[in-house]
Amino acid sequence: MDIFTLTKTFECVTAALFFAAAMAFISPKLIGVLQNGGYSGKKFMRWSVKKSNMIWSRLCLLALCSALTCAVLSLCFSFLKQHAAVAGLLAYFIFFVLYIIADDKIALRSRLVRSSRSVRLFVVCFIVYFAAAYLLVALLTVIDAAANSVIFNILRYVPLAILPLVLLPLICLSNLIDKIYEVPHNRAYVKKAANKLKCSKIKVVAITGSYGKTSVKNILTTLLSEKYKVLATPLSYNTPIGVAKTINCNNLDEYDYLIVEMGARRLGDINELCKLYPPDYSVITGVCPQHIETFKSIENVVQAKGEILQNTKVKAFIAESCINKFTPSCPVVSNAKIEDVVCSCQGVAFNAVLGDKKIEITSKILGKHSAYNIALAAAAAYDLGVSAEQISAACKNIEYVEHRLQLIKSGGVNIIDDGYNTSPVGAKAAIDTLNSFVGRKICVTPGIVELGVLQVAENNKLGEQLVGLDYVILVGVTLVNAVKEGYLAAGGDESKLAITPTLYGAQALLKEYIAEGDTVLFLNDLPEIY
Repeated sequence: MDIFTLTKTFECVTAALFFAAAMAFISPKLIGVLQNGGYSGKKFMRWSVKKSNMIWSRLCLLALCSALTCAVLSLCFSFLKQHAAVAGLLAYFIFFVLYIIADDKIALRSRLVRSSRSVRLFVVCFIVYFAAAYLLVALLTVIDAAANSVIFNILRYVPLAILPLVLLPLICLSNLIDKIYEVPHNRAYVKKAANKLKCSKIKVVAITGSYGKTSVKNILTTLLSEKYKVLATPLSYNTPIGVAKTINCNNLDEYDYLIVEMGARRLGDINELCKLYPPDYSVITGVCPQHIETFKSIENVVQAKGEILQNTKVKAFIAESCINKFTPSCPVVSNAKIEDVVCSCQGVAFNAVLGDKKIEITSKILGKHSAYNIALAAAAAYDLGVSAEQISAACKNIEYVEHRLQLIKSGGVNIIDDGYNTSPVGAKAAIDTLNSFVGRKICVTPGIVELGVLQVAENNKLGEQLVGLDYVILVGVTLVNAVKEGYLAAGGDESKLAITPTLYGAQALLKEYIAEGDTVLFLNDLPEIY
């Protein structure tokens, strides 16, 4: 007897398509978490077992409710005989819809960014979901034919409830399959950019450091633009593929300078970037314990940042605070000398010495550290031919960098968005900036990540720095204990401290507390992967 008649085949394909579509509808947020973790399956699965996100609990509830309701419906429609099991599929439709509605109310801090890669991965996921569902439906069809049982025939689609339970492993499998294409494709894309850069006459300025890379890039772009045509990598594009995207999507012949941000998590990362995109000039913004989880030691951080100097063709500009840490093989200039720094909620103002000229600089960007970032960029711009007067005028036009001490005014409340802050130095600068505002001061933070063996100590220090604020809200379960311990040990008022597992809980607490005239600092809004 032919098990897979035309009718049975159609039924199997239709059921598999239904489950593939249903699982695809609940996947975008999960793919967003995977994306935020650099498409690392290990990080994704570590995230999945965190108690705070309850993803396994929710999927188990979806599977259990679907299975029980499918069994009840199938039995209720047993008079349909062969089609009773099909009627039971209505249970999956109902509970997948309910899951999607409920899940829509759980907003992730790090949303899925639509890109060519994420779209390709979504398509692969759909195909994998379909294949898994079809194989399971086909297997149940074979067992049904072999068992020749009326009860099994009626309830044969109840075991399909296992599919939500394998959703996360299937996403990881899809990611591995997708990498078969992504890895060589990215390699070719990067090589294309490197060749394009090699054939152009554009001068490259590379910027690295443990903190301040994007801010200094933004400032230097503004200053150089007073005299030159400048192309800069957008946002925090600081990887080989991110830089390649900037180069491949622009006509380099239209620009004089390309400013490239270079990030690193391991020794050799900067060297790789420099080999691909050799810098004529380089900038080091500063060094501190950051990404110690992967660097292992501060000495390795210094060594990694110093790789840029070994590849610089003409000259390097290094922040005075860390210039003694390096032994460069190229000429070096430190940041411009600054005097009379004044910080307020209006921005920063100071005098800077460039060559034999002293100029007044004012900018709306916040914090004393911004004066040093401006001074470093000013030294580079002045050396590259921008006049002191042009630099002074351009500083008034420097805009906030998104999520980096970005000031937002809403309903009489000052919101300082420093969500991208990930270093101890940056955290201290942000808290100092908060203290420059008048009125009540509030900080919302989950702590600082990727500090390896320094994680507890540095988060203790962060807690100490929060003492004296009017209200402190610690978010999450990963790092908050270390921050709390540091806060209380330094004499912090426990009645002014609150802990909540999610950012949305923090928002609820703020809604009850906040009033006009307050200033709220959102310090390091951790992505979901942590």
